Amino acid sequence: MIYVGNDWADDHHDVCVMDEHGTTLGIRRLPEGVAGVRAMHALLARHATDPAQVVIGIETDHGMWVSALVVAGYQVYAINPKSVVRYRDRHHVGGTKSDKGDAKVLADLVRTDRHNHRIIAADSVTADAIKVMARTHQNLVWARSAQQNVLRAQLKAFYPAALAAFGDDLDHKDALSVLRRAPSPAQGAKLSLSSIRATLKKGGRPRNIDDRAREIQQALRSTGHLDVPAELAAGYAATVTATVGMLAALTTQIDQLETTMAQSFNKHPDAEIYLSMPGVGDITGARMLGEFGDDPERYDSAKHRRNYAGTSPRTIASGRSHAVLARHARNHRLNDAAMRMAQSALTGSIGARAFYDMHRANKKSHSQALRVLANRLIGILHGCLKTGKPYDETTAWAHRNDQAA
Repeated sequence: MIYVGNDWADDHHDVCVMDEHGTTLGIRRLPEGVAGVRAMHALLARHATDPAQVVIGIETDHGMWVSALVVAGYQVYAINPKSVVRYRDRHHVGGTKSDKGDAKVLADLVRTDRHNHRIIAADSVTADAIKVMARTHQNLVWARSAQQNVLRAQLKAFYPAALAAFGDDLDHKDALSVLRRAPSPAQGAKLSLSSIRATLKKGGRPRNIDDRAREIQQALRSTGHLDVPAELAAGYAATVTATVGMLAALTTQIDQLETTMAQSFNKHPDAEIYLSMPGVGDITGARMLGEFGDDPERYDSAKHRRNYAGTSPRTIASGRSHAVLARHARNHRLNDAAMRMAQSALTGSIGARAFYDMHRANKKSHSQALRVLANRLIGILHGCLKTGKPYDETTAWAHRNDQAA
């Protein structure tokens, strides 16, 4: 066996090759891309005849470089950067750091401690594609939320009547359509009822157009707000127009990506099981499938799956003190999806609601009880995926032997 540390950067990779005794066999800096991969294979072929004899540690689990290593048949471990920092301190207490040094640290880590880390799973191409789309979709949603906050700040500064008209739904088609047509208080106050109706209809509102138009007109014509100078209002109006355009574009792309992602997700063999879970729809299901992956051997137990999702608690015990806290080292995207599943399950599952209420009655806060519920649901999901059977409400909550989970 040989052990390899791969410290990667955007345009190069520092590689350290080590034998089982910790002797350094070679250190190289390789370029990114095909030339670098070829050089990597040639380097490793000097010391190992079978790819299975090569164990590689690297601080990421995705990308074309990592895919090339996995396809070659090497044992590739994705090491959390925080673990590398802690491990580095075992060897260099003075705080020194270099790319070559980190490559050696990674090689040493997989040589002695790889049993404490996760080998990169052999997920299907379909699951990887769903993961890419799900992450991009979530990034776009976050970007839209950020632009909503920008728009809210702009309107608060000079156009509070618009906030009264649309509240927190600034990414709604109604708000975007009206603000695109009337980006300033003066323009908003001049909008007639018929023009607002036409704007709402053009924006895609399907029903209750007349009632909503009257509400918007009444709010935009309100005189209970302070005014700003006309020139300043014009400047703000230009920024509103730009922000509204960005929000509209983000909303369009999010909707289109949701459609494509849902189509890919529903074709996956595990989609039926994910969708059978309470509180899981196409979006949440795609996010969970993408982050969990579909390698059936990836998680040895429900506990490992829960740990990866960050729903399982962490215990801190020292002497007489004992505390059970939420897990902060986790896959945050997956944890967010799990908590959304738990929140929605409260209204979609009698068993989930009773489980949540039981923990609330035991003095747990809402967030604590919701986390415990998410932990329980992921355990149920793990069992369903292992057996290949969809969720069954009548049997899922029959045994509650992990109430403390």
